[in-house]
Amino acid sequence: MNQMLDLKIVSPEKVVFDGNASSVVVPGTAGCFEILNGHAPIISSLEKGSVEFDASDGKHKIEIKGGFVEVKQNQILLCVEV
Repeated sequence: MNQMLDLKIVSPEKVVFDGNASSVVVPGTAGCFEILNGHAPIISSLEKGSVEFDASDGKHKIEIKGGFVEVKQNQILLCVEV
C-alpha cells in the first residue's frame, strides 16, 4: 500500500477535512494537478473548481471558490473558500 498523505482542508468557517488521503487533485491556476506521495514542495493558488481526494473511507469531492495549497513532506494544507 502507498504511504498516505496528511491532508488538511480548512475554510474561514471550519475545518472541512483532516485526515489521510492517497491522492489529491486540485484546480490550480494553470489547470488541475494531482498530488501523490513524494510530491515536490509547492505553494500554488487555486481557482474555482473541484478538489477530489481518495481517503480511507472512499472518494470525496468538494467544490471550492478558490484558495491556495501548500505541499511539503507529504503534508498538504488547503486553505479554501467553499
